[in-house]
Amino acid sequence: MRLTTKGRYAVTAMLDLAIHARLEPVSLADISERQSISISYLEQLFAKLRKSGLVSSVRGPGGGYQLARHGGEIFIAQIIDAVDELVDATRCSGQGDCQQGMMCLTHELWTDLSAQIHSFLAGISLEELVNRREVQAVALRQSKALRQGEESSLFAL
Repeated sequence: MRLTTKGRYAVTAMLDLAIHARLEPVSLADISERQSISISYLEQLFAKLRKSGLVSSVRGPGGGYQLARHGGEIFIAQIIDAVDELVDATRCSGQGDCQQGMMCLTHELWTDLSAQIHSFLAGISLEELVNRREVQAVALRQSKALRQGEESSLFAL
């Protein structure tokens, strides 16, 4: 299965947003810091996520991004689709030209697998992921590390 960095980063950033934007918008700089994704890459992803109606932006001081809908209404497949990512298990990107320009013996099997994976991801909401104990533990660790880094930079002044 091919799910590139674009799809993985989009899901990671949206999950971070769902966790941290409960009280106020979240800046891309904060997501970048916690998830080690470049701000310029996040800007590209969030432009697509905004265009798809998954996030909204808030301008001005204290601005940033927030979910455009409740996390229970945003599904992982929607995020992947929004950033033009394909979940594809075929060698030919679904074109059917896998074997010297012709369809290979297993093309339909891999096409069906791709559809099953997409269907699986379409059944998992951001809210479900946020509520997982493992996800909460990682988010807590990342937030602590970010706060400790901020405190260290304050002491350096």
